[in-house]
Amino acid sequence: MKFVTEVKTFAAICTGVIGSGWVARALAHGLDVVAWDPAPGAEAVLRQRVANAWPALEKQGLAPGAAQERLSFAESIEACVRDADFIQESAPEVLALKLDLHAKISAAARPDVLIGSSTSGLLPSEFYADSVSPQRCVVGHPFNPVYLLPLVEVVGGEKTAPEAVQAAMQVYTAIGMRALHVRKEVPGFIADRLLEALWREALHLINDGVATTGEIDDAIRFGAGLRWSFMGTFLTYTLAGGDAGMRHFMNQFGPALKLPWTYLEAPELTEGLIDSVVEGTAAQQGERSIAELERYRDDCLIAVQEAIRQTKVKHGFDFAE
Repeated sequence: MKFVTEVKTFAAICTGVIGSGWVARALAHGLDVVAWDPAPGAEAVLRQRVANAWPALEKQGLAPGAAQERLSFAESIEACVRDADFIQESAPEVLALKLDLHAKISAAARPDVLIGSSTSGLLPSEFYADSVSPQRCVVGHPFNPVYLLPLVEVVGGEKTAPEAVQAAMQVYTAIGMRALHVRKEVPGFIADRLLEALWREALHLINDGVATTGEIDDAIRFGAGLRWSFMGTFLTYTLAGGDAGMRHFMNQFGPALKLPWTYLEAPELTEGLIDSVVEGTAAQQGERSIAELERYRDDCLIAVQEAIRQTKVKHGFDFAE
């Protein structure tokens, strides 16, 4: 079956932090956006979030015709998706809720329109079980802020057609994303499994009194994090192997993986541990508001991506490499 990949109207179901990020990204790429969210006052909150994101998007560069005014808010799911060329759901991670939403979305949408879900923890085969034409349903898992971070993990379920996965990747790429196909339907997909391992170890370091939240963040910001932004993990370790490369690195440092440096399970979230994390991050935040930190984050993300882009051009790399 052929699926719609020429998107003019983007539908957003549920518009919290992630959903509003999708809305802002789609608008910035010159699309019409129709949104729906059942929460009281959701439209006003959404428009404010888009307005807050717009200065960063202007710095990054808007597509011809991009405008906040191209956002409309629907009164029902059916009205939201009826004329959409692509649908993205970003509801809370509750299986029963997603089952109900996708049954309604898929019944009202045109049969050749792709339906994506922003879920980070649920498997598509589970919450697409009651969907009409589940072969066009995928996971499109983004990262916050969606309007600036390009990665989206694309996952198919048991009934998802391979053509739907490829079509979804084409749509996401068209709105400036780096679509990554997750080859198997596994909990946590790829990125969150890596992030969760780091998060567990960070909590253990705090719980054991080894470091504060700020010191752990410094260990990432001034160390591995700088390399990860342009090289990732495996290419970084390839360099650590010198001219002999990755095989030498694996042979030399592989045995260290057997050392009991890390924990496999997360620590118990006691009130003491939670207090330590909250107090530490409050000290890091200082007098800055969340809005101020978001603007700082957005400016840094734009600057980092542009610096990497320019450096890759200089060295003959494609930005997507």
